[in-house]
Amino acid sequence: MNVNRRGVLRAMFGSALGLGLAGLGTVSALWAIAVARFMTPNVTNQPPRTFNAGKPADYAEGCVETKYREGHGVWIVRQPHNGRSRIFALRTACTHLGCITLWQESRQQFRCPCHGSAFTKDGINVEGPAPRPLERCAIRIADDGRIEIDTGRTFCEDRGEWKEPESFVEA
Repeated sequence: MNVNRRGVLRAMFGSALGLGLAGLGTVSALWAIAVARFMTPNVTNQPPRTFNAGKPADYAEGCVETKYREGHGVWIVRQPHNGRSRIFALRTACTHLGCITLWQESRQQFRCPCHGSAFTKDGINVEGPAPRPLERCAIRIADDGRIEIDTGRTFCEDRGEWKEPESFVEA
């Protein structure tokens, strides 16, 4: 009877150990899959860097176009400069801490709701803690005559980059 008990005990502990190791392996594999899934993004919510913004004739002189604020993070402005009309795209991010600016038509200014910075229609900082003007995005007239804006390339006024031809288009 001792032999039978030992055989039963060996079978019971041997299989329990086997089951335990198999369970541990399964749980480890599931954790590895969960960690790998956690580390990969579900979706990319970023809009394309380059987008088409219509024709230059779509923009009235002295006006700020606000329809690209939400989707692309830019304001499009058409302003006279030295007797010629220019179109440029300003980033909506305040140069203080990156808050999204708001266009206030009544004041003709971009205002930062976070800390009170204000910028002229040209993007120049006029009040608040913002250390420099808004940044411009690269802009050009594509072969089809439409305005193409590249939000991945920016130009800073304080470095003299607003004079570069890629920072504005003549309209």
